[in-house]
Order: sequence, then C-alpha cells, then structure tokens
Amino acid sequence: MKPKAIFNWSSGKDSALALYKTLKEDQFEVTSLLTSINKEFQRISMHGVHVSLLEKQAESLGFPLIKMELPKEPSMEEYREIMSKTMEEIQSQGVTHSIFGDIFLEDLKKYREDQLEAIGMKGVFPLWKIDTTDLINEFLDLGFKTIVTCVNETYLDKSFAGRIIDKNFINDLPENVDPCGENGEFHTFTFDGPIFKNPIEFEIGETVKKTYPRPKADENEEAGEYVFWFCDLISK
Repeated sequence: MKPKAIFNWSSGKDSALALYKTLKEDQFEVTSLLTSINKEFQRISMHGVHVSLLEKQAESLGFPLIKMELPKEPSMEEYREIMSKTMEEIQSQGVTHSIFGDIFLEDLKKYREDQLEAIGMKGVFPLWKIDTTDLINEFLDLGFKTIVTCVNETYLDKSFAGRIIDKNFINDLPENVDPCGENGEFHTFTFDGPIFKNPIEFEIGETVKKTYPRPKADENEEAGEYVFWFCDLISK
C-alpha cells in the first residue's frame, strides 16, 4: 500500500510539474488537490485565477478538489487556524504526506515542515533544489502550456501579464528575475500538458493593477506598497 498524500495545487506551472513527477515516480496515492481560495472574490490566492477555471483543471486532472477558503486579508493567526483545521480533517482520512511545488525558498519549506510535523504529517518536495532554468525547460519540453496571470511590478512590467511562457518569454526576462518566478516575480495558470485529459479553454480578459500594503521593516521606514498586474482569464 502506497502512503496517501494531499497535493497542494496552485494552478501554476510548478504545481503541474511537481504533480507530473509525483505521478511518474508513483510512490504516493494522491487523494486530492488542495487550493487556497479568496472567499470574497472566489479566486486563487495570489494567482488571481477564478475558481471556475480551477475546477476545470481538477476535472481534467482527474482528482477531487478541496478548496480552503480564506478571508480577503487573513492575519497569520487566521491563516494558521484555517490551515490547521483543514489539514486535521485531511489527516483523519488517512493522509500522511503533503506535496508541494517549492523549489528553493528555505524559510517557506521549513515553515511547511514545522506545521505538518505538529500534526504528525510529512512534506514532500519533488522539485526541491533543481536548477530553475532546467525546470522551466523541462516543463516546456514535456509539452505543458501555461500563461502568466500576475506579475510583481517590482520585477516585471504590465506587458508580461497575459503572455504564454515559451522560449521567447524566458529570453525576455531581466537578469534579476528567476525563470520560474520562485521569488514571487510572476504567477501562472497551466492549461494543457501530459497530465491533463483535455486542455482548459479560456479567453484573455483585461489586465488590472492592484496594490497591497508593504510591511515596514522598522518604525522609521516610510509606508510602501506592492504593485501587481493581474490578467483576468475568463472560462469558456
């Protein structure tokens, strides 16, 4: 009997490649996909993708979907409480592992592992420490197709939102931008590839700017903001 695992699905390229590798290695029984949703807007947290497209992804992938609904701007305490309750329910169904698409953010990996350890579960990271240039090239060579849904204006301008990731996109990235966007430079929606039964159909809507308050490092620092450009994808 293979151990049961939940797969943390963001809808983007890293999740898709991590799921592909997980299924290929066949060491776990993936019971379902888990995705964080903004309860008010019914969109995937940070990626901005509407839940209707997320549901089509899950259907095409052939897995049940668990939607973890979060308030518009949850505090860390609220997030931990909702996450703990969700994971305890998942664990009660015999799930022992939680799979992520993280690549090299040490603090994030440790946070995930600590939270899982507290309830007796383990984290699995199929992409961990693999070179991100190698990963994005493998992703494209396997036939996956993904579109940029959100960019952080600190790193990329509005023109990158709504672009399909291909070799030209990678070549156009500034030197300080990770090719997988692992530092939060951009987020994606994967709509086709070897693990999908059928492509996800959508139309590209308008691109809108959204700002979020940036935490101050100390009391002497001026208040700032993060600026993101979101490309709206409309389910067909």
